[in-house]
Amino acid sequence: MEVAVNAIHQGDCIELLAKLQPATVDLAFADPPFNIGYEYDVYDDRRAAEDYLAWSKKWLAGVHRALKPDGAFWLAIGDEFAAELKLIAQKDVGFHCRSWVIWYYTFGVNCKNKFTRSHAHLFHFVKDPEKFTFNADDPAIRVPSARQLVYADSRANPKGRLPDDTWILRPQDLPDGFRADGDVWFFSRVAGTFKERAGFHGCQMPERLLARIVCACSNPDEVVLDPFAGSGSTLLVAKKLNRNYLGFELSKEYAEKIAQRLAAVAVGQELDGVGDPLKSAPATAKGRRLKSVLG
Repeated sequence: MEVAVNAIHQGDCIELLAKLQPATVDLAFADPPFNIGYEYDVYDDRRAAEDYLAWSKKWLAGVHRALKPDGAFWLAIGDEFAAELKLIAQKDVGFHCRSWVIWYYTFGVNCKNKFTRSHAHLFHFVKDPEKFTFNADDPAIRVPSARQLVYADSRANPKGRLPDDTWILRPQDLPDGFRADGDVWFFSRVAGTFKERAGFHGCQMPERLLARIVCACSNPDEVVLDPFAGSGSTLLVAKKLNRNYLGFELSKEYAEKIAQRLAAVAVGQELDGVGDPLKSAPATAKGRRLKSVLG
């Protein structure tokens, strides 16, 4: 059975992945349940660890099968199972890890007996370590270099540079040292008051973060897959950036609302969210702007 593109399909992702023709997807992005007891409407997020890992191996294998030989796969995951899923993806499924990115976000979940969590892991996998799409010259992913911003050096590449590997403190703690271009990516979590928030799903990825991934690892008219569509943001970003999109969602209610969101956007439409999180803040639902993250 062929699964139509530019659509959201309601059902179990493992079953739907099995219906996909092999090697037909250019880029997959997955933000699966973290198995931390989150309240979904139909999915049980309290599996035994062994069951969760066995289930994860099945859908990871399905994504691998669906990808083209030069395809890429990005996995967003929390601390609890990041290491295990990385190993399963590499050792059992056959992916090769290109980057391990830390997404740092504001509006983290407050904790009483441990440090407040303000990050998630983003793994960039490919099927073939020698042949894959990475649009290194795309202005959408390049950033100004220090030579350009600080030293006005004539030797600076006018195209800027690619993001680098950097661990750093929160920008509020060290504003002069933080750069949004490192592999600790700084994008605000889509909090409940933000205009970008869809309103029906609590785990919503920022469009600007997804756009960086889509622009880096796919080209216009290629196919972007999200097996856990959730709020539908991956599909919306893919459509806005002129990619073909394909989404799977277990919840019938979520799938219907994703379809409504997709119908309301057009190819080329501006992305939601802010481009520079150090200079501006996301718009709130009532049209006001939050105070700058720098105070």
